[in-house]
Amino acid sequence: MRARDKAAVSALRATLAALDNAEAVPLDEAALRGSALEQSPVGVGVTEAARRELSERRVAEVVRAEADERLEVAAGLTAPAHADRAARLRAEAAVLLRLLDSPGTAQETASHHHP
Repeated sequence: MRARDKAAVSALRATLAALDNAEAVPLDEAALRGSALEQSPVGVGVTEAARRELSERRVAEVVRAEADERLEVAAGLTAPAHADRAARLRAEAAVLLRLLDSPGTAQETASHHHP
């Protein structure tokens, strides 16, 4: 049980970081929206990247990509010495895939609350 919890925490942490990266507007796109670097404000919060809202579908794509990546790496770890790491990666992927398959997605939850 504890090993599974560790896998869940690890997978969720990495996936939240991936989602955070996906929300960041690419630098060139942010530059097109903003002004020249010389005219940029200086001070607290200046290093904050521009953010964009991800659709539920895009969030699911990022989560699925994180799971797929773990399964691919695990499949490549065939040496007995890497069995523990492969098992951990598969456990992390399973956690992520369960999240995607869980009936509590935001869209379904919203439809249940609004007749």
